[in-house]
Amino acid sequence: MAFKINDIDETQAPLLDHLIELRGRLMRCLIALTIAFGVCLYFADDILGFLLQPLEAAFPEGESRLIYTKLYEVFFVELKVALFAGFCISFPIIANQLWAFVAPGLYAKEKRAFLPFLVATPVLFASGAALAYFVVMPTAFRWFLGFQGQAGGVDIEALPAAGDYLSLVMQFILAFGISFLLPVLLLLLNRAGIVSRAQLAGARRYVIVAVVAIAAIVTPPDPGSQLILAIPLWLLFEGSLVIMRFTEAKALEESAEPVSSAADADTTENESR
Repeated sequence: MAFKINDIDETQAPLLDHLIELRGRLMRCLIALTIAFGVCLYFADDILGFLLQPLEAAFPEGESRLIYTKLYEVFFVELKVALFAGFCISFPIIANQLWAFVAPGLYAKEKRAFLPFLVATPVLFASGAALAYFVVMPTAFRWFLGFQGQAGGVDIEALPAAGDYLSLVMQFILAFGISFLLPVLLLLLNRAGIVSRAQLAGARRYVIVAVVAIAAIVTPPDPGSQLILAIPLWLLFEGSLVIMRFTEAKALEESAEPVSSAADADTTENESR
């Protein structure tokens, strides 16, 4: 049986019913997040250890360390780690519930247009987060630790605090994950008719400047980290233009089909006469 997307649901549900449905779906999202948070809190030490690997790799072997200056700091760090990991785990369920609430109000064509973006969003976000974790963070941390030494006869030693380190790691992961959603944003704008491929191609030089500016803001000040983000963002932009070329060509073909069908029908009618 072929997969079929039904057209817009012909329902006349009053506003109160929609609000009740929204409340139910939000409750399911909250339950999924709570369960994922509880499981991740149990494994918070293991998750924190995983997030500490880039810092450990940046230190000389056997010299890695992390301190805390407040008695409650590590406790709240583990809560933040569990919440962050729990949200990542429960995101597919949350996205599914939100889609189930919105989808009945969309036409079949709109559903087919949005489904690829729902699939691409977590994939692109995970790709950006992986780049931040495996490449950018070790490079940046080694650069930061390079400032250790002496200044004016005083020893300068890196003693990273647990809370500050977690905030920096989350900043890296979120910044790179969200930055990698650039194709989703551009393609949505293109589908909505706000921008065209020709307009984006004409503004390429400005986009490159914006990409470099974003990379400079969300990464450490060393050129290496900035290039690690700027180059993939530029490639994602060019890839978006390629996809737009095919989608716009397909849209032109679909718009031309009714015209050709009507012309054929007129020709057949004239011949029959």
